[in-house]
Amino acid sequence: MLVPVFTLKLNHRINPRMVTVGKFDGVHPCLTAATQAGKVFIHNPHSRSQRLSSLRLNPSSQDTDVSLLNINQAVSCLTAGILNPQHNYDSLVVGTQTNLLAYDVHNNADIFYREVSDGANAVVLGKLGDISTPLAIIGGNCALQGFNYEGNDTFWTVTGDNVRSLVLCDFNGDGKNELLVGSEDFDIRVFKEDEILAEMTETETVTALCHMHGSRFGYALANGTVGVYDRTARYWRIKSKNHAVSIHAFDLNSDGVCELITGWSNGKIDARSDRTGEVIFKDNFASSVAGIVEGDYRMDGQSQLICTSVEGEVRGYLPASKEMKGNLLDASVEQDLLRELSQKKQNLLLELKNYDENAKVGTGSLSESDGQTGIIPANTQLQTALSVCLGSEIQSPNVELSISTCNDTIIRAVLIFAEGIFEGESHVVHPSVQNLSGCIRVPIIPPKDIPVDLHIKAFIGGKNSTQFHVFELTRQLPRFSMYALCTDKSLSVPKSKVMFLINERVQRVIMWLNQNFLLTEDIGSPDVRFTSLRGGGMLCIKMKPNGEITINTDDMDLAGDLIQSLASFLGIDELQVEADFPLYFEEIRRILIKVDEYHSVHQKLTAQMADHSNLIRNMLVQAEDARLMADM
Repeated sequence: MLVPVFTLKLNHRINPRMVTVGKFDGVHPCLTAATQAGKVFIHNPHSRSQRLSSLRLNPSSQDTDVSLLNINQAVSCLTAGILNPQHNYDSLVVGTQTNLLAYDVHNNADIFYREVSDGANAVVLGKLGDISTPLAIIGGNCALQGFNYEGNDTFWTVTGDNVRSLVLCDFNGDGKNELLVGSEDFDIRVFKEDEILAEMTETETVTALCHMHGSRFGYALANGTVGVYDRTARYWRIKSKNHAVSIHAFDLNSDGVCELITGWSNGKIDARSDRTGEVIFKDNFASSVAGIVEGDYRMDGQSQLICTSVEGEVRGYLPASKEMKGNLLDASVEQDLLRELSQKKQNLLLELKNYDENAKVGTGSLSESDGQTGIIPANTQLQTALSVCLGSEIQSPNVELSISTCNDTIIRAVLIFAEGIFEGESHVVHPSVQNLSGCIRVPIIPPKDIPVDLHIKAFIGGKNSTQFHVFELTRQLPRFSMYALCTDKSLSVPKSKVMFLINERVQRVIMWLNQNFLLTEDIGSPDVRFTSLRGGGMLCIKMKPNGEITINTDDMDLAGDLIQSLASFLGIDELQVEADFPLYFEEIRRILIKVDEYHSVHQKLTAQMADHSNLIRNMLVQAEDARLMADM
């Protein structure tokens, strides 16, 4: 069993996800975290004689080892690291919704202070791509900015939505760091400077990212999911009813490979194998975890895993000795595992007993009483079908999943597991006894255009059965399943469009259409029209013999998804696209007119303020003259 090597109780609350460790004098690691009232505390138990005060940094009256940094705004993110390559000590970088501060803690001085109009929701410090100097990279409202130690904005690009997490990682193995960005549109994007290398779509907002080793990284979602990717391939994931506050990579069992350490909102800390997700260590705080970092906090040459809670409790863990042989769980956890295995044994024995009884019925040695045993015909098959349902007055448009058997057997219940479609990622259909039949229809409404694997489990048996056979199968929902084929040629074609030229056979494009749309039968022409089940908008796709493809849609996001899907299917790395979206341009024009009006009002108010300031100044002078002359 692994126990903490040190425990601290700081007299300051800690904001979640705002914890770091920095060597601000180049030698002593200091635990640094955002706390209440727009302040950052720096815990430094190593050099107490060096306490200094300045405009921002002041000693804490509650704790002699803590200094407080006044930001005077609500802190949204912070980190520490070497910003100036000419210095051998770390700088502190603090982000708010309007500003970014780089602070030299050792010399009690601002390095730079910059306004950031898009805010700073996440920050990471390090080298990116071919840029020679370290950058403080912040992610805000759809934008990424990188500042060097002089405060110059040397890196800027845009991303799809509000940024929630950032990490630097050598994603493609070229020896240079790429930037991984998690955002509120459920995507993890990989940037090689300002170029997107890869994109992975998840099922919820990506709240945390951490680099494991090589091209492997961990991630956490807002719905309680944590997992590990190696490049674009997901190794594993688990889901909890609690939220993952912080994740960190640390070799806790001394096997040479980092485990994924997760801190949860219920105070639990667990360490999982990067390969399988198996839990190898657990511990608990009395309150929610605030952050997980690492550092040689005892100054003995060994890094400790440092875990903090929102109430200010700090625990440090050393990696396990090799003599423990990976046995990091305490006895109570081992007993829970033993109890779980015993339960599995009982379930398997019960299943074996059912098989034995069914075998006796098959040989005639046991009568089939009232049809209650689980005997079903040997040719029983579970059949599934997907179709587009245009909806009715009581049912919105959806994709209908039909599950049926091929004979007189009935379906007692159906379990469907799918990412990002159902609340809790699972759905159960359990008809009443009066409504039992051999067919069940389930409406599905995918919120986004992504391919989804439907893992289906169905309980099949006779009408009076008390034992059921479990049939399992997987059916993929096509990416653009929420678009119904439209045969009405009289409907007007959307004005907005994208056009591009490809050097591919028509049959390949038809194959892509058949695979990515839900069609009752294969189409033979690349000239098709669809109606969106979400908003009723039209989608028209047309291909000319010379390879020119035109996609007409008023939805810019849909056009981008279609082009990405087609390019991926055809293996196209670069594609020249001409886009025309007059409705978007008209909306931008109206917004710019409003901006001009607001700017005009702003200038007018500024001029009035200047006039009033001059008037007040003159009146103050007159009032002082009147006071001196006793003419009040």
